[in-house]
Amino acid sequence: MPAVSKGDGMRGLAVFISDIRNCKSKEAEIKRINKELANIRSKFKGDKALDGYSKKKYVCKLLFIFLLGHDIDFGHMEAVNLLSSNKYTEKQIGYLFISVLVNSNSELIRLINNAIKNDLSSRNPTFMCLALHCIANVGSREMAEAFAGEIPRILVAGDTMDSVKQSAALCLLRLYKTSPDLVLMGEWTSRVVHLLNDQHMGVVTAAISLITCLSQKNPDEFKTCVSLAVSRLSRIVSSASTDLQDYTYYFVPAPWLSCKLLRLLQCYPPPEDGAVKGRLVECLETILNKAQEPPKSKKVQHSNAKNAILFEAIALIIHYDSEPNLLVRACNQLGQFLQHRETNLRYLALESMCTLASSEFSHEAVKTHIETVINALKTERDVSVRQRAADLLYAMCDRSNAKQIVAEMLSYLETADYSIREEMVLKVAILAEKYAVDYSWYVDTILNLIRIAGDYVSEEVWYRVIQIVINRDDVQGYAAKTVFEALQAPACHENMVKVGGYILGEFGNLIAGDPRSSPLVQFNLLHSKFHLCSVPTRALLLSAYIKFINLFPETKSTIQEVLRCDSQIRNSDVELQQRAVEYLKLSSIASTDVLATVLEEMPPFPERESSILAKLKKKKGPGAVSAGELEEGKREGGEVNGWEVNQQKSEPSQENASSLTTSPSPTPTAMHLSLTSFFFPSSLSQSTPSPSADLLGLRSAAPVSAAPVSAGSLLVDVFSEAGPAASTAGVNDDGFLRFVCKNNGVLFENQLLQIGIKSEYRQNLGRMYLFYGNKTSVQFVSFSTTLKPVDPLVEGGAQVQQVINIECLSDFSDAPLLNIKFRYGGALQNLSLKLPVTINKFFQPTEMSSHDFFQRWKQLSQPQQEAQKIFKANHPMDTEVLKAKLLGLGTALLDNVDPNPENFVCAGVIQTKAQQIGCLLRLEPNAQAQMYRLTLRSSKDTVAKRLCELLSEQF
Repeated sequence: MPAVSKGDGMRGLAVFISDIRNCKSKEAEIKRINKELANIRSKFKGDKALDGYSKKKYVCKLLFIFLLGHDIDFGHMEAVNLLSSNKYTEKQIGYLFISVLVNSNSELIRLINNAIKNDLSSRNPTFMCLALHCIANVGSREMAEAFAGEIPRILVAGDTMDSVKQSAALCLLRLYKTSPDLVLMGEWTSRVVHLLNDQHMGVVTAAISLITCLSQKNPDEFKTCVSLAVSRLSRIVSSASTDLQDYTYYFVPAPWLSCKLLRLLQCYPPPEDGAVKGRLVECLETILNKAQEPPKSKKVQHSNAKNAILFEAIALIIHYDSEPNLLVRACNQLGQFLQHRETNLRYLALESMCTLASSEFSHEAVKTHIETVINALKTERDVSVRQRAADLLYAMCDRSNAKQIVAEMLSYLETADYSIREEMVLKVAILAEKYAVDYSWYVDTILNLIRIAGDYVSEEVWYRVIQIVINRDDVQGYAAKTVFEALQAPACHENMVKVGGYILGEFGNLIAGDPRSSPLVQFNLLHSKFHLCSVPTRALLLSAYIKFINLFPETKSTIQEVLRCDSQIRNSDVELQQRAVEYLKLSSIASTDVLATVLEEMPPFPERESSILAKLKKKKGPGAVSAGELEEGKREGGEVNGWEVNQQKSEPSQENASSLTTSPSPTPTAMHLSLTSFFFPSSLSQSTPSPSADLLGLRSAAPVSAAPVSAGSLLVDVFSEAGPAASTAGVNDDGFLRFVCKNNGVLFENQLLQIGIKSEYRQNLGRMYLFYGNKTSVQFVSFSTTLKPVDPLVEGGAQVQQVINIECLSDFSDAPLLNIKFRYGGALQNLSLKLPVTINKFFQPTEMSSHDFFQRWKQLSQPQQEAQKIFKANHPMDTEVLKAKLLGLGTALLDNVDPNPENFVCAGVIQTKAQQIGCLLRLEPNAQAQMYRLTLRSSKDTVAKRLCELLSEQF
């Protein structure tokens, strides 16, 4: 790139920028800009022709004004005219203006394309690079249509300079990513591949990025690159740091090129040519050997470059999975990193070893590090590293170490971070079933799991233990005895009550011989939990009671008395009332034979795909659970359908517990069909998606009659899974805006009910505590919400609490709805509120210097990336109150950044599961006019608009 002469300094531009910086207010800035725009407009329209320097200066000023956030509606033609200049600085400014301001629909696009064609054919390398950079920066489909055929020719031409080849390769890569159907290599394929042999390392580095992208889409067309990539890699790995001086980074020869070569080789299977394969194995061994050598520098850059190559080499070894010696060596090398002081290295080592554990050649080598991994699970401070340690324990588990690993994971569960508990529970449940030699150990493990982490035990887990107990005669008595003992604990989780009710209802007779667990003792134990449970669990217990009448005729009168009481047959919940009435009538009029037929023991479940494995796979994403694991999940003993299967087959969902009692094939008796509602509420008969699915994904709401989300799910989808399909008409959002900048307070209050909120957020996760207070002296009955089950009875003056865990999957604008129903004095009360879950709750504060802030501010210069609002102050302009509100927003309040000390600037990153969204905020108060101007810039346009709407109501 030619040097810029001193005469090109554009003093007028420097003076203008200085004037803008010295403006004391926004109004002064706008006045100065308008004056300058008028001057530039008059110069462009004047009779006197402007010279190239003046055009460049004025176009540069327009560009600066645009970057300040002002619209520019003239000067485009002058910028296009600069493209025909023979001076580098003038042409550069013209291309810069076009890259930033001209869109693909502009009428000038044909003139621009002609200018670019002229520069590409000029053979002037500087001009060619400028043209290629412009094409890549704009990257529009029109550009691809115009130049996709020309750029490959420039790339492979023998007389093209190296710097132009680099730009051409990267420009072609950009066009291929935006319009792959227009970039057809065809005859150029072999010549592009042979760029890997180019003498210039910069050309090779640029070309390999293009070839890797092309190989991923068309591997067969580019398979000849493998031998060339191996050859180039061999030359780099075997060279000393002095051989590639221009491309040596802290004593590591060409680290970026080495990583790209190794990544390219991962697009293909191991080379079939023995010589090429031998050379590649030699390269990989050399990389592993160099990792063992003492470092040549203590600088962190040296170790980073060295480790980057090592991890890419290990990834290639794992990808090939055909060299036992290399796999074991890779495992041993990773084992050394497990105790490294650098957290990132420990994380990467754990992640890579998870993949190594699935290889038959390296599984045993991975198992030797079990103690180190267990220690990492217990002592690591970073939750992401602990999660990778849990993943590795899951991956290395087999029959020889299953009991140890399950025990350690159970022990860790008691103190585990709540964000990974549900996944840990699923893994423990899968391992316990998969490697259970003795099914009594499996029953003990699952019941212990429910005891330790009952809130995170999903429906799939306790359904599965019931299925196994029903399908295995040898464990039924032990399960009944164990669950009976577990229910005797003073504090017993509701999932334990469900399991106990089902198993004792089916197999309580197997332990009835012991006076300590006589039929009446069993019934009294279950009934002592009845009033503490949710409606679905109470319905299950009523089904267990009618089963008791069949198993133990001596309990008939006691159970009938319970069913006959007003709290049952006059229950405000229709499901419970119907069950009580029907079961009472059935026990009274049915003969012993009919009762025995209708209520006989459940038959074995048919074999189905493991729903727990399917759920873990869905939670972790595609490829997280191997096909082999899913195949092993189809064990003798059967499985309830996973939700995805139900959607395809239109069968009851496994969230519907009645699928546990559906008749197998063939049906032993026709009466078994009526048992679909015996153990579980009919309200559960609809297919309900997994509660951890689509959180903040904003799917449409489920029907009103859908079951409440399970209390055992980690992530409660307050948006769609169980909410009523009601319109927002009549929604009370009076208290909603008060919580944009705070997390605690009273959301709603009237003469009957007070609803308080306390919430906390960390990255993309949140936890909300809801407090429902009965302000009257009269009991609320049939109290229910759409979030998750609560106690249906709220005594006068009492308060009930709900805990909701939230995860932000992607950006959103609509707040979730909370629908509350209860009866007060016989009248049905229905209330809909907006829950104060807004996108700013997931802000991570970001500290920035003044230079970094305005540099980033300029980068977010697209019109759709900015939202701005000028509005009247709603509250007194108190500086301390403003600061408190901006801090409550979740961003970092940056001091000494804005030239105007009266203005406030903030920065933060919104953390979602899908992406991170950077946001910058500028609040300009005008005390005299009692007005504000709020400007938000964000990498995502919808976020900037939503935040602007929310915040403009706060000041």
